[in-house]
Amino acid sequence: MPSTPPPQTYRVKSFGCQMNVYDGERMAELLADQGLVPAAEGADADLVVLNTCHIREKAAEKVYSDIGRIVKDWGRKDGSSPLIAVAGCVAQAEGEEIMARAPAVRMVVGPQAYHRLPGMLAEARAGKRVTDTDMPAATKFDALPGRRRSGPAAFLTVQEGCDKFCTYCVVPYTRGAETSRPFGALIDEAARLVASGAREITLLGQNVNAWTGEDGRGRAIGLDGLIRELAGFADLRRIRYTTSHPGDMTDGLIAAHGEIAKLMPFLHLPVQSGNDRVLGAMNRSHTAESYLRLLDRVRAVRPDIALSGDFIVGFPGETDAEFEDTLKLIDRVGYAQAFSFKYSPRPGTPAAAMEGQIPAAVMDERLRRLQEALGRDQLAFNRASLGKRCAVLVERRGRHAGQWLGKSPWLQSVHFTDEPWSKAAIGDIVEVELTAAGPNSLHARLLQPAPA
Repeated sequence: MPSTPPPQTYRVKSFGCQMNVYDGERMAELLADQGLVPAAEGADADLVVLNTCHIREKAAEKVYSDIGRIVKDWGRKDGSSPLIAVAGCVAQAEGEEIMARAPAVRMVVGPQAYHRLPGMLAEARAGKRVTDTDMPAATKFDALPGRRRSGPAAFLTVQEGCDKFCTYCVVPYTRGAETSRPFGALIDEAARLVASGAREITLLGQNVNAWTGEDGRGRAIGLDGLIRELAGFADLRRIRYTTSHPGDMTDGLIAAHGEIAKLMPFLHLPVQSGNDRVLGAMNRSHTAESYLRLLDRVRAVRPDIALSGDFIVGFPGETDAEFEDTLKLIDRVGYAQAFSFKYSPRPGTPAAAMEGQIPAAVMDERLRRLQEALGRDQLAFNRASLGKRCAVLVERRGRHAGQWLGKSPWLQSVHFTDEPWSKAAIGDIVEVELTAAGPNSLHARLLQPAPA
């Protein structure tokens, strides 16, 4: 009697933002619905999906490098080759060129079309090379399978696309216009995530605080209204959101930080520069001072809030004095975390054609100084946490025996060790005392047994 062949395997490798992580999870669910199973660690996969990010320069070249590595490292001796799919924003922006330059790629699918992966996979298995970078009017979320599994901390995309058109950014061209998912669909997906074990949900969007919708009674609401509804889920203990735009921080959302205990004391609010002329050239809708006033309003309702930001150094035309304004803003804010980058010209964006492109050596030095200031403040924030008692959501085991890793309310990585009396488990929320601080994590002492 002939043996049954093993199921086909897949691996999804996601780069870039948390929305790409979410998209990668949904693609994995689509592939699982087709009978594929995740490839074992270190094993070849029959299908490899590279879920790409296009924010930084040379993103496409990294894709070609990864494709070459997959083909070179293919370890099977039967003469077979992997199916390679390129998904995400590089696929959207450069799909035709990828197909022309990389014969090993069988599928190219944009971030608004990945729900069509099953049909594309069938065509690829039949020997075709297929591309789908459409941005259909019908939302992809309607075609995706229901969420069936979750870790203790889960992502939920509520909004996609961007209408801000910052002059350095490709997102409006790769993700399309701002679109909010319907309230009912989000509540249903959140309920499934909680039922499958999520204790914390992070709401995602390119401009997540631009989300709008109608609640179950037909009332117009913003992101704060959605958060208030989710806070009613008894088994959901924590809510976060990212990435925000200063122009969409409404009075209601600011108030929510002071009124909703489940909304964690952490706000990621990109500023990009501390100089108004540079902000204007970037087409940001705020000034340095209006941004600082906004942070003051949030701190007034939630004094212990941890602040995070994004920074770009070396934007075209940025002078030494204008860069110093960014350092001054950092000194005033005291960020708990931040992301910082050298300006990267993206094809088709207005900034790529601007005069005054900054030499790489100048950008390197500015980035070094910027990151030094940000690292100083992150370490200071962590050290100021010492002695605090707080709740930590246990997310995974650590590298050492008896060690656990989790997140504090302020999104700090915290590790602690089992006590003789403890029964800590993934998904528990445990009480700890923060006892030691480094630049990227804290050590804690467990104060009480985890729930049975």
